[in-house]
Amino acid sequence: MWEAYHSVSSITEALALLDEYRSTTRIVAGGTDLIIEMERGAHPQLKRLIDITRVPGLDRITLDDNRIILGPLATHNHVVASRLIRERALPLAQASWEVGAPQIRNRATVAGNLITASPANDTITPLIALDAEVSLVSVAGERSLKLEDFYSGFRRTVLRPNELLRSIRIPPMAEDQRGVFLKLGLRRAQAISVVDAAIVIRLDESGRVSEARIALGSVAPTIVRAAAAEASLIGQRLSVETLADAGRLAADSVTPIDDVRGSAEYRDEMVKALVVRALRMLTAGRPESGIPHEPPMLWGADEGAVKQGLPAQLTHFPGTPIRSRVNGVDVCIAGGGQKSLLHWLRDEVKLPGAKEGCAEGECGACTVFLDDVAVMSCMVHAPRAHDAEIVTVEGLQRGDALHPIQQAFIDQAAVQCGYCTPGFLMAGAKLLDEIASPDDEQINYSISGNLCRCTGYYKIVEAFRQAARANAEV
Repeated sequence: MWEAYHSVSSITEALALLDEYRSTTRIVAGGTDLIIEMERGAHPQLKRLIDITRVPGLDRITLDDNRIILGPLATHNHVVASRLIRERALPLAQASWEVGAPQIRNRATVAGNLITASPANDTITPLIALDAEVSLVSVAGERSLKLEDFYSGFRRTVLRPNELLRSIRIPPMAEDQRGVFLKLGLRRAQAISVVDAAIVIRLDESGRVSEARIALGSVAPTIVRAAAAEASLIGQRLSVETLADAGRLAADSVTPIDDVRGSAEYRDEMVKALVVRALRMLTAGRPESGIPHEPPMLWGADEGAVKQGLPAQLTHFPGTPIRSRVNGVDVCIAGGGQKSLLHWLRDEVKLPGAKEGCAEGECGACTVFLDDVAVMSCMVHAPRAHDAEIVTVEGLQRGDALHPIQQAFIDQAAVQCGYCTPGFLMAGAKLLDEIASPDDEQINYSISGNLCRCTGYYKIVEAFRQAARANAEV
């Protein structure tokens, strides 16, 4: 694992460290992929990690010089919540909503998604369809390039060892443009794409297509453009025949991959289906977002924003004490710095409430609050706990009284084996903090990242309903 963990207070500090240590170091913005890969033995060359998660201002989404600009700490939930993105770059909002679950979207950044460079990463496809650019910065200066040119192969980019992805720049969609993102997964949530597609078109005054961009994900080693399908749309009205031709040409433009999630033959048919379906939606006008009006984010009063940075850079080595406030109690522990936050809490702080069910962000049993934000603690590096406020399931009780969600689980017999229960309770508590009286849809979305292997969902949902009623009466 890592030998040193640098928590920086500025981009300047991060760039200096990158320039000094180059290929032996990596930036942590969300780190959700990186920590899992490192625990599996990947990236043996990495000796140092540079955490930028407490640099204020890097999580902003702004409109500047007719470009939507995403900072390197803009998370998927920040994108989902952004009115600017929903109105002027809808496919990106739709893709971000499809990523993981609330706890993952609170931590995982769009920049990190781009750098991981998997062809199944949902946000790359719409950003290519939107003609996005990335800005890369080092101590030597800054350079910009089209996102399409950022990828050199399967999980490979042109990012240099001393560079940081400083921003993502998106031309906002104009009034005569329409766009949509569609994804096929093996389940409704927490699913990697089998195939995904993003389409952005421009219509002239006669209703004919004057510009088209079609990007396809999870069908090739990188995200690809369907150039022949795009060309077939130019100058055409979106008729049934035109849509069918575009779907066929899109499928012909790729030789789909064949893996455990889907055969090449299946992907070939699904490319046709998704492209035609997306174009049909665009024919009907600007599509609905598919995102609930008030989606549960589970991200606290500050809406996941970095409000206060570190006063100065600090470095954790294996024996450097981690000072934190856990469930209202100050702790300072010299040890566990090379672990995940989950194992640090269980092994060093001796709080076994958070559970390891999967160790890869799939089950939600390890959910805790980190600076008021619900996260999967198996996907957070332990040194991030330094000078942070953490709440675990042991800290939910309100004085002598149980939290309403805890009491409801007892009353509704929602506990079976109990292994998943801490994660459900944490998600429920944060949901009730955020939405006083959530409806069934909001309840279901709030626990989309939590799995009950006993399949006791009816009782769990009923417990959430009881807790919501009790919360509304307070």
